[in-house]
Amino acid sequence: MKKFLIVVDMQKDFVDGALGTKEAAAIIPGVVKKIESFDGEIFVTFDTHYDNYMDTMEGKNLPVAHCIKNTEGWELDKAVAAALEKRKYTAVEKNTFGSVDLPNLIKSAAKGEEFSVELIGLCTDICVVSNALLIKANFPENEISVDEKCCAGVSPEAHAAAIATMKSCQIII
Repeated sequence: MKKFLIVVDMQKDFVDGALGTKEAAAIIPGVVKKIESFDGEIFVTFDTHYDNYMDTMEGKNLPVAHCIKNTEGWELDKAVAAALEKRKYTAVEKNTFGSVDLPNLIKSAAKGEEFSVELIGLCTDICVVSNALLIKANFPENEISVDEKCCAGVSPEAHAAAIATMKSCQIII
């Protein structure tokens, strides 16, 4: 069986930049260890915005410029990037919370074999849950899991609520 690891938005702006939190910084060692020890294929999502971010629907609802492509905040956290340098991975840029391309990329990489998917990253209550639910909707009979110790939300309360939502949707926590 194939195994896929989805590393969600482990970018500087979410760790210690414009939208960073101490909880996000605290998961870095676990994320690095997971990347280094994972036996399977890895996809890495990048929250990707442009100079017009503040004019977008997201920018109007979250007026904090972040993950502007080709800025330092868009880049992966340095420790995560170093771990990924040792691995082959597929980068997936997305301009919204969940990647509509990711399920097709997973399906293509599976090449008809059975597979499982594990998600880690940031933010549990926004992009992790969005991607987990999109993947679950596309592959309802596959094992989809989230390592909650390798995720952090906007707040501890939001993280817990997202974990509860994913459990309700039969995502393994």
